[in-house]
Amino acid sequence: MTGSDTLLRVEGLTKAYPGVVANSEVGFSLRPGEVHALLGENGAGKSTLVKMIYGLVTPDSGRMVLSGQDFAPDRPATARRAGVAMVFQHFSLFDALTVAENVALGMEAPPPMRDLARRIRETSATYGLPLDPARIVGDLSAGERQRVEIIRCLLQDPKLLIMDEPTSVLTPQEVEILFQTLRKLAAEGTAILYISHKLEEIRTLCDHATILRRGKVVATCVPRERSARELAELMVGAVLTPPARTPHPKGEVMLEVTGLSAPSPIPFGTALKDIRLSVRKGEVLGIAGVAGNGQDELLLALNGELRSAPDALRIGGRPVGDKGPEARRLAGLVSAPEERLGHAAAPDMTLTENALLSGAIRQKLVRHGFIDWGKVRAFANAIIRDFDVRTPGTEVAARALSGGNLQKFVVGRELSQGSEVIVINQPTWGVDAAASAFIRQAILNRAADGAAVVVISQDLDELLEIADSFAALNEGRLSPPRPVAGLTVEEIGLMMGGAHGMEVAHDAA
Repeated sequence: MTGSDTLLRVEGLTKAYPGVVANSEVGFSLRPGEVHALLGENGAGKSTLVKMIYGLVTPDSGRMVLSGQDFAPDRPATARRAGVAMVFQHFSLFDALTVAENVALGMEAPPPMRDLARRIRETSATYGLPLDPARIVGDLSAGERQRVEIIRCLLQDPKLLIMDEPTSVLTPQEVEILFQTLRKLAAEGTAILYISHKLEEIRTLCDHATILRRGKVVATCVPRERSARELAELMVGAVLTPPARTPHPKGEVMLEVTGLSAPSPIPFGTALKDIRLSVRKGEVLGIAGVAGNGQDELLLALNGELRSAPDALRIGGRPVGDKGPEARRLAGLVSAPEERLGHAAAPDMTLTENALLSGAIRQKLVRHGFIDWGKVRAFANAIIRDFDVRTPGTEVAARALSGGNLQKFVVGRELSQGSEVIVINQPTWGVDAAASAFIRQAILNRAADGAAVVVISQDLDELLEIADSFAALNEGRLSPPRPVAGLTVEEIGLMMGGAHGMEVAHDAA
């Protein structure tokens, strides 16, 4: 620690919305140079709390004191002027602009572009986050994009840096670089408020933790003195049971992809190149890869939003490569994309309406052209009940849910449809430990029931926990799937790095 004086003191912050109290009498303090974790389940109130500190939300009651002065920011610009910066979970960058142009957009009075480019180079070099100010953001990896967000904050010389799920799209190597940067900032006296569901990261990085449950502070601790399981159980207030596999036989091939190549429909995306895979009944195929290597495109190609030659993709032996999403749902394939708001769910539609969007065909929610709203609401209520979605009801807009609760709703909607083939991209992204265990168990249960499942994830621990076979995407190419049993971390790293000839070398050895 760089000193014992308190930088930020939060006293009795309360914020209520219709039907839910997001924060109730929350209090904690933060010292200069301290890395302080905010832990809690999805919907525990973490995001609302940091939004109040950053000026995005106004508290109903309570008080904040920053550097000995009353602090009540009415908007983010006020918070930034007081020395508070925030790196959001979802990047707010323009792909078609350069790094320097994006940084300038986040500044109230940016200097001339030549001076700004020099400051970006100097700051990025100082903190071990190399960036070229002239590069187009659309050409950057997810890790490099996060550097842009961080450098934009660091140019403000913040006293307090808030980070919301900063490692969700990073490789292990990029995580270590980020941690080195945060440790350097802390050593210089910057306080860091850190939100993450990755509890081993919290144990490694953070000095103290405040734990929220249902909007209230329930505990404080020193993370490194607790195990990850103990932290998770403090968050949920119950003993956690890890997902359990039920041995079951594998059946015939239900999903087969042969020689699938396709250009990316996504600006600055990655083209798919000769994708080959097969998944049997009862099998979970795990697909890993660093963000931006074709994961989104692969999901689009599997669910019918990106079409190909008829024989390039078969469901239950039937060629459907040229069919769209509705035809593939009828054939037995459902999918949940990574982007929750906008792709998996319509933000301003209610949960009832969002249940209809993908459940209409398989749940028979439309008859003779008329929507059976009673049946739709019953389907939405079943998802909410079975997947413990924290919401006041089915008529709440999707955007009103916390990220983790919306994730549970979206994944639950697809897993509840009794389909033969399931494709999910990032099933537990931004989801707390209890909800992650629940979703993983639900996936395993569907496989045990005979579904063929494809899970695309950047969480290697997740894939090794639930997958029977493993493959990796690199620059749009998929490595030959390998059995998970006996696969080493070194082999996984090689596969993710593009060593697609590894299967031959392995078999020949």
